Amino acid sequence: MIVSAPLLQAIDVRKSYGAVVALHGASISAEAGKVNCLLGDNGAGKSTFIQILSGVETPDSGTVLMSGEPVTFRNPKAALDRGIATVFQDLAIVPIMPVFRNFFLGNEPTKGHGPFRRFDTKRAIEMTLSELDNIGIRLSNPRRPISTLSGGERQCVAIARAIHFGAKVLILDEPTSALGVKQAEIVLKYLVEVCRRGVAVILVTHNPQHAYAVGDSFTIVKQGESSAQWLKSEITLTELVMEMAGGADFKRLSSFPRAVGAPAAHAQA
Repeated sequence: MIVSAPLLQAIDVRKSYGAVVALHGASISAEAGKVNCLLGDNGAGKSTFIQILSGVETPDSGTVLMSGEPVTFRNPKAALDRGIATVFQDLAIVPIMPVFRNFFLGNEPTKGHGPFRRFDTKRAIEMTLSELDNIGIRLSNPRRPISTLSGGERQCVAIARAIHFGAKVLILDEPTSALGVKQAEIVLKYLVEVCRRGVAVILVTHNPQHAYAVGDSFTIVKQGESSAQWLKSEITLTELVMEMAGGADFKRLSSFPRAVGAPAAHAQA
């Protein structure tokens, strides 16, 4: 049986900014059609890691592979050309512009030639509705400003946009961090739908409940270093939470004997 290489793999990636060590041995593997979760507390190094994977930063050392082939991304466009799309927390949208204009921001379809070349509004609207419909999103009016959509809907538009422009690997930076329970559920639902189309998803989050609900594998980053990668069958939600909280250190803390306070002395008149 031939086992195909992961679509995207990072091995022992390291990055420093002067005397500050952001990553010192981070690794992850992302397979097609799977949700690969990258977890860690705030300041653990997750953002630096995904910036390297998306071409925003270059590593000091380590190896990044695509389908088993070593690659180097000097800028985000180089990563995007290889099929790696990243949806950062700001979503790269213009709030006052319509949904369909945001969908094609920087990649506008046009019609006509020369001085008569102009934005093809009809085609843009049709393609926006079609692509959103493909992952189960029903949008009644694509001309409305994207700021009027809910947070979950804006996330889904950004995800659909990345898929439309050929993403093979989709990296999502904390997509549910600012959402309520219902909106987070909507985003996670469409995330699973994206995976069914053969896309490798890297879900970056500090919420183990959200990760475990949709994840197929889990990697935890602590102080710039990644732990082992677990499949869902190899770890329970409780164990995942414990690993994020500190693992053995957390267990030792919980086993410390508690001081028994002496009864307060009563003042004598």
